[in-house]
Amino acid sequence: MIRYTLVPIAAAALLACAKGEQASQSEDATARNLALAPTESTAALRDVPPPPAPSPTPRPAPRTRTPQPVSPAPARSTTPASSATLTVGAGTRVSLAASDTITTRHVKAGDPFTATVSQDVRDAAGRVVIPAGSTVQGAIVAAEPAPNPSSSGKLELAVTSVSVRGTSYPVEATVEGKDTVMQGRGVTGADAAKVGVGAAAGALAGRLLGKNTKGAVVGGAVGAAAGAAAARVSRDIDVVLPKGAAITIKLAKSLTVKRM
Repeated sequence: MIRYTLVPIAAAALLACAKGEQASQSEDATARNLALAPTESTAALRDVPPPPAPSPTPRPAPRTRTPQPVSPAPARSTTPASSATLTVGAGTRVSLAASDTITTRHVKAGDPFTATVSQDVRDAAGRVVIPAGSTVQGAIVAAEPAPNPSSSGKLELAVTSVSVRGTSYPVEATVEGKDTVMQGRGVTGADAAKVGVGAAAGALAGRLLGKNTKGAVVGGAVGAAAGAAAARVSRDIDVVLPKGAAITIKLAKSLTVKRM
């Protein structure tokens, strides 16, 4: 009887313990949840609205630049002072001096010759375009001696280029004047042959006319004199341009050279 009474008591005790543990676990969970819950702000507890956000500071309006008038770029100077070249115009006369003696006795058409500028050649502004001492190149156009003292020979020149400060420039010009002289060759081999022919003809004539040696001698002397006279009259006269003689040319076209 006692055993049956203890069973319900034990069951009740076990049930009470189980409920006690459940209550304890419930209290622990509640405490843990309270600890993890976020703290409410004072404003939320008091139901006060948050302060308004500060309004952004207005930015100053951008400054508009007033366009400045653009002054035109200065035009490049075209004055001769800023030019990289120098020019001497057509029609300018240039004085030259022959570098070597030129004679119709030794030269022929096509042979070259040289001369030097004897005076500075300046442009309209007075600047030296072709300095004195510059070398001029040219060629012989014609070279014919005079056949006799009463005739005139021919010596024609043409200039082709000028060297200025080490650079050669083509030149178009005419030769207006040159200081040539006439120079006789004297009795040459051909002249001596003429004298001999005259002497032989005179001797033959004297023999035929005089019929003796004396006549032949006289005829020979007369023939020699005639032959010498013929040689003097017919000997060649050379046209000579001595070394240093003046030559004047006139530019047919303007000449432009580099400025140093």
